[in-house]
Amino acid sequence: MIAVDVRNLCKTYRVFRKQEGLWPSIKGLFHREHQPVHAVAGVSFQIERGEMVAFLGPNGAGKTTTLKLLAGLIYPTSGVATVLGYVPWQREIAYRRRFALVMGQKNQLWWDLPAQESFRLHKEIYRIDPTDFERRLDELTTLLEVKKLVGQPVRELSLGERMRMELIAALLHRPDVLLLDEPTIGLDVVSQRKVQDFLKQYQQEQRLTVLLTSHYMKDVQALCQRAIIINEGEIKHDGPLAQIVDRFSKFKVIELQFAGESLPGELDRFGEVFDVSFPRAKIRVPRNQVPEILSALLSAFPLEDVGVHDRPLEEAIAEMFTSTRATAPEPAAAVIP
Repeated sequence: MIAVDVRNLCKTYRVFRKQEGLWPSIKGLFHREHQPVHAVAGVSFQIERGEMVAFLGPNGAGKTTTLKLLAGLIYPTSGVATVLGYVPWQREIAYRRRFALVMGQKNQLWWDLPAQESFRLHKEIYRIDPTDFERRLDELTTLLEVKKLVGQPVRELSLGERMRMELIAALLHRPDVLLLDEPTIGLDVVSQRKVQDFLKQYQQEQRLTVLLTSHYMKDVQALCQRAIIINEGEIKHDGPLAQIVDRFSKFKVIELQFAGESLPGELDRFGEVFDVSFPRAKIRVPRNQVPEILSALLSAFPLEDVGVHDRPLEEAIAEMFTSTRATAPEPAAAVIP
């Protein structure tokens, strides 16, 4: 079944354009010039129930705006969307009880009160049965390892502990859809791992539908098999995460381990040399020339080990973002002796 159905969704803002100088500023008091900014431009996608999907893009691409539209916080300029059969911006009470939105840079907990007081407020807002509330709270605090911290004022918690409390608050009413906007932003490696492990386990057990935005590719790779990539308000990719590198990266990396006492010269004639630490060196080469370059390297130098790798996911995505802003130059052909 389809949980999230988005068709040609658009959100355009009218932004005041202020000109420099005294006289233009005075004129602006009486006649303002505005220009349209397309935060979301004709976005369409579907998400099945129980699916966890990464929603990726650079800052300003339209990710958070899309999540706010699906949460019913703002109205679209045009297009349609349904979540669990509801139109989000109609803000029906029945819909509010079935989704949750967690934003890594926004707090929903009372800053000066212990987290448990905010949880009890959620219990009343969502009319959770007292027995169910206590059971869910015990389950979530145990899974997230914060049982001993719920009586501590939120302002005294670390960033990682606060984020885990935010997740508990979002999941107490057992939503069917969870919208996550940068849930691990600013967290240390240990806290990131705890949040990742929890989300993976909880989503599998509850068959929760999750739309996740994150700039940390480790979050995405740990949790999602499908990715939707948005840039300049438009979708550039919707498909398996594994296809992103093949589709958008023009390069592969050849890692070499040399025999002998020094690194041979003229390596740069085979490709872009980087990350050199004798006896190892890495060369970035065009994907379509890997067999020829590899054969030439094996013939030219004494090598103890050779490896061919795809570029990291974040590099492939960054390359795609760059190429959409300006026409990317084709990779230079290597000079193969």
